Amino acid sequence: MTSGILDPKIEEEIRKEFLASIQGKDFLQFPRSDRRIITGRIVRDIIDNKNIILSLDELEAVSSRFDEDSFDMGPISLLLRDPEITEIMVNGPRNIYIEKHGKITREPIHFKDSIHIKNIVDKILGPLGLRVDEANPMVDARLGDGSRINVAISPVSKSDIAVTIRKFKHDMKNMEQLLEAGSISREMSGFLSDCVRKKINILVSGGTGAGKTTLLNILSENIEEDERIITIEETLELKFVQDNMVRLEARPANLEGRGEVTIRDLVRNALRMRPDRLIVGEIRGREAIDVMQAMNTGHSGSMTTIHANSPRDAVTRLQTMLLISDSNIDPFTAERIIASSLDLVIHMKKMEGGNRMISRVSEVIYNREPKRKMDILEIKDIACIDDPHDAESMAVFTGYRPSFLENGHE
Repeated sequence: MTSGILDPKIEEEIRKEFLASIQGKDFLQFPRSDRRIITGRIVRDIIDNKNIILSLDELEAVSSRFDEDSFDMGPISLLLRDPEITEIMVNGPRNIYIEKHGKITREPIHFKDSIHIKNIVDKILGPLGLRVDEANPMVDARLGDGSRINVAISPVSKSDIAVTIRKFKHDMKNMEQLLEAGSISREMSGFLSDCVRKKINILVSGGTGAGKTTLLNILSENIEEDERIITIEETLELKFVQDNMVRLEARPANLEGRGEVTIRDLVRNALRMRPDRLIVGEIRGREAIDVMQAMNTGHSGSMTTIHANSPRDAVTRLQTMLLISDSNIDPFTAERIIASSLDLVIHMKKMEGGNRMISRVSEVIYNREPKRKMDILEIKDIACIDDPHDAESMAVFTGYRPSFLENGHE
């Protein structure tokens, strides 16, 4: 007869018997509380048969671990259920970090080993029809709740396996919540809402986790119900409320390297679907030329996002994308395309305290330079934060009146 805390080897033997006993049974049909009770009974029977004596607390702990590993997501189950955690980063079995309220901290939890992590990953990817292995060492996917998971394994990851889960945030659904969070002023809220209603072409820029997609969702509430919206995303994240909408999602190649549908493919197809508004979740490459041309050829009021550190950086990245788009575009032509297609750049910034703010709102224009006798691309600030180091500071108007308000948009 054995008593006390389970030896790891014995616990592993019990785990194998437990998994064998539940094989082929649909435990997910039961409510979580009922499933825990059933799991506890099975574990207790196995332990009794092995003449192992555990206290009720110890039995509950073992049952809980088995339940999480079998039906949930192991050590990160509680992290996934915590609504205040926005990101989970697994850098190895004993190296787990989270982002909460904008701050990254290390969690005092761990997996048994890399195989344990891989089993959890397989459990997540399996229902999505995906897998990660040596032939396919990187996977990026969307979960059922809108969260995103990225997995990288050896040989591309020197940590053996690295998992990043960006949880979908269900808050910040409208402009009022953005105002309450202190991310925007009442005056700026009215200005941006008017820009959307007046069909200004908008680019939302910012770093990772700055709130670009959240802002795009909020701005969309100003689109009229009678307008047909086509959204295009690599993984579905946009949550628009309009009924007259079609959502398109890119698709990676299958294991045989076939069946890929790119963002560029979707943009080109969307133009044949009679959109009033074309909304692209994010532009990253050659599709930029198609998005710009759509904005400039009868699809006013289109919106998209881009990773960038400032409005100037956003335009520079956009120009680079146009130059690599296989369209034989020179730098000056790229600038003209951007200036004639894009009206407004809204830059989001994640402040030191974790707040996500609109830090800059700028117009993109093409002006004549008298001295050089040539046109140049300019970015004029309509509003900006006075002190970028002040986490409570909001973007205030500079006094510059954008030219698009003079050109029939107002």
